[in-house]
Formats: sequence, structure tokens, C-alpha cells
Amino acid sequence: MYHIMFDVDGTIVQSNDIDNECYIESVKEVIGITPDKCWSNYENITDSGILSEILLKENVIGEYRDIMNKVKNIYITKLNKRISQDCIIEVPGASEFIDYLHSRKDVVLSIATGGWFESAILKLRFAGIEFKNIPIASSNDHYSKAEIMRIAESRSLKNMVASNTYFGDSEYDKNASEDLGYNFILVGNSIVHDKRISDFTSINEVMLHIYS
Repeated sequence: MYHIMFDVDGTIVQSNDIDNECYIESVKEVIGITPDKCWSNYENITDSGILSEILLKENVIGEYRDIMNKVKNIYITKLNKRISQDCIIEVPGASEFIDYLHSRKDVVLSIATGGWFESAILKLRFAGIEFKNIPIASSNDHYSKAEIMRIAESRSLKNMVASNTYFGDSEYDKNASEDLGYNFILVGNSIVHDKRISDFTSINEVMLHIYS
């Protein structure tokens, strides 16, 4: 059995610039602090992880959960408006590849995103990616990407034994995959990695990286 897990932003959906702008604006609007735009400077590069680190570092006084919800709600509103103006599209071939995997009896799927659940659903819908029967774990569940991936795995496998493959687009995704012992496949060229695809248009090529 193969368990195949996907990141969202930069992996199956092209949305990073819009996403980052809305997040930065929302954090600044709620707590008056502009996040560091170099995400690699944060320990946990997830929506909840970055905000938690900012609140701790800046000694922001207030109810943590209340601040988190305020930032998230404003962010979702901004993102929804921006998506209506700017085109969010799938990474080429993503929908077809996911449909292909759904047709296989030896594959189970999941999605593990460092973004909040609400924003992930919004972006997947606008990109036209079918996710109805795919378990999703997100920054709503945990601030650590590795833990988010563990949660997605548990929701998908439900005590089944399978090999785990993760499609991601960053060093952070790669490190989390290595920590968990996952087969990591890089989408794009943001980092150096031996298993890499430009997109999902060649299903045979992508599957070779899963099998190897």
C-alpha cells in the first residue's frame, strides 16, 4: 500500500505570493507587528507556528487563542478577496494526477499543509482540485509541520501499513519528511534534491519517484 501526501502552496496550488501578502497584512493589522518576510528565520514555518513565535518574541499581551482567531479571520477575508481578483491555479497536472491516484486500489491519499484549514480549502476550490475524500491536516491541528504530517497520516491510514511519500516545495518540507522517514519528492526548484519534478504532467515520471 502506498500512502501519498501533498503539501498545498507551491506544490499542488500556485498561490504563495498572494498567500504571503495577506498573511503579513493580517498579522500587522491585529498586533501592529510586521512579520519577517524571510520565513526560514522562523522555527516552525506554519501559519500558527509563525504567529506563535512572533507573539512570544514580542511579548504581546493578550489571549493567545483570541489573537490567533482574529488574525486567521482577517486573513481568510483578505485571501478570499484577493483570490477573486487574482487567478489561483493548480500546479500543472495536479488534478489529473490526484484523480489517477484515486483510481488505484493500492493508494491512499492525504494533505498536510502548514496553512490554516480554511485557507487551504479556499485555495483548493479556486484551483479546481477535488479534495472531498482526502483527509486534511493543517495549522489548525498543530504548529509543527512534522506533527501536521503525522496527523494527516493517522487520518488516512487508520492503522494500515504503507510506504509514505510526501510532495512538497521547500527545505522545511524536506526536513520534516526526513524526520518522519518519508520519501520526499520536491515540486519545483526552490532547493536541491535528487527526487524532483517540475509539475505533475508526466504521471509515469512522477510514479517512478514514488516507486524508487
